[in-house]
Amino acid sequence: MKNYMKGLMVGGAMLLTACGGGTEQKEEKTVVDIFQFKVEIAEQFDELSQIYMETHPNIEINIETVGGGDDYGAALRAKMASGNEPTIFNVGGPQDVYDWQDKLVDLSDVELAGKAFDGALSGATLDEKVYGLPFTQEGYGFIYNKELLKKAGIDAKTINSYESLETAVKMLDSKKEELGLEAVFATAGKETWVTGLHYSNVALAQEFGSVFDAYNAKAVEFTYSDGMKQLFDLQIEYGRKPVNATDYSTQVERLFSMGKVAMTQQGNWAFGSIKGIDEELAKNIGFLPMPIVGAKENVLPVGIPMYWTVNKDSSEAQVKAAKDFLNWVYTSETGKDYVINKFNFIPPYKGFDGDNLQPKDPLAKDIMAFSEAGNTIPWVFMGYPTGWGMETLGVELQKYIDGQITWDEVLETAKTSWNESRKEK
Repeated sequence: MKNYMKGLMVGGAMLLTACGGGTEQKEEKTVVDIFQFKVEIAEQFDELSQIYMETHPNIEINIETVGGGDDYGAALRAKMASGNEPTIFNVGGPQDVYDWQDKLVDLSDVELAGKAFDGALSGATLDEKVYGLPFTQEGYGFIYNKELLKKAGIDAKTINSYESLETAVKMLDSKKEELGLEAVFATAGKETWVTGLHYSNVALAQEFGSVFDAYNAKAVEFTYSDGMKQLFDLQIEYGRKPVNATDYSTQVERLFSMGKVAMTQQGNWAFGSIKGIDEELAKNIGFLPMPIVGAKENVLPVGIPMYWTVNKDSSEAQVKAAKDFLNWVYTSETGKDYVINKFNFIPPYKGFDGDNLQPKDPLAKDIMAFSEAGNTIPWVFMGYPTGWGMETLGVELQKYIDGQITWDEVLETAKTSWNESRKEK
């Protein structure tokens, strides 16, 4: 409500100023506050909003970004509780749509919704109403340094199973000194979104099959527990220590981008960070699969990371301005250029035609190659119970890394927490 009043005060007020002995009525200005999670595009998104405001002088856009190592979901809850509610914010999938349903504007009538690829809207659609517009398509796996593997005599094309990955890891480990490596992996144990969400998804996507099946599941069985443990142990044993002290910045910027490790579990969003440190290295990286024994092994998880939503408690003018801005970002020539060439997004919408509007970085190209080969699995972690992935499973995995608890104890706590959460749903 406070946000609504803010919109009325700024958007509805007529500002009068003296001008040549008379008065001049200035245009109304509508304020759109955006609370978004993608730290990798924070600077570029602000640039784009400045361009928009130059051609739309009656609109004021303020962007606040919380993400990376910070918990966006917890920050959004605090933001809403403070009464300083944003006009545009992000949700991740069915669980978030359920949690925030009372705040969400139906965006079914927005032009952009009609341009989304088949299935791209499904994670934010409820009762046939579209409550979120997808950011981008993303994928993750083991990002690897092609030159280091080549020097070690490893053909990356042959790595398509756990067995072949383990062989390559041991080969790299045996040549660490020769290759100038501190370790084979940079494993970000400090980041519970890396372990509790993304890592667990590799196994649970193959257990549940879709984000909706995860969202509706009353229990989690960890069907591929043995393979999940095997791959996790490999990253710990051959990871740079201490694993639980390794955050995103250390993992991507301090270790991988400086050539101190050969592999790291991350997504195509890390390309900008790598390029910012070593432009030549950024041209020579790629994705390896994250193989879980017993499940489909030669796969990358590919999905929609977040959706744009509009706050129902905003003023009518703010809601319209928010819809117009989101449309412009993905349909104007300026916006599309930023989406492809500045944000490095893989667009989930039609209309990005022409050579200058195709993804160019090697990680995006690998995602497209895995997709075209049918070697992808979905993102289901946005169907986990609220907080379960990061605050329960991710924390338990940190204890496992430190040797405080066993793998069976990790799973037991995670199963109990899931069951209890679903009883409340």
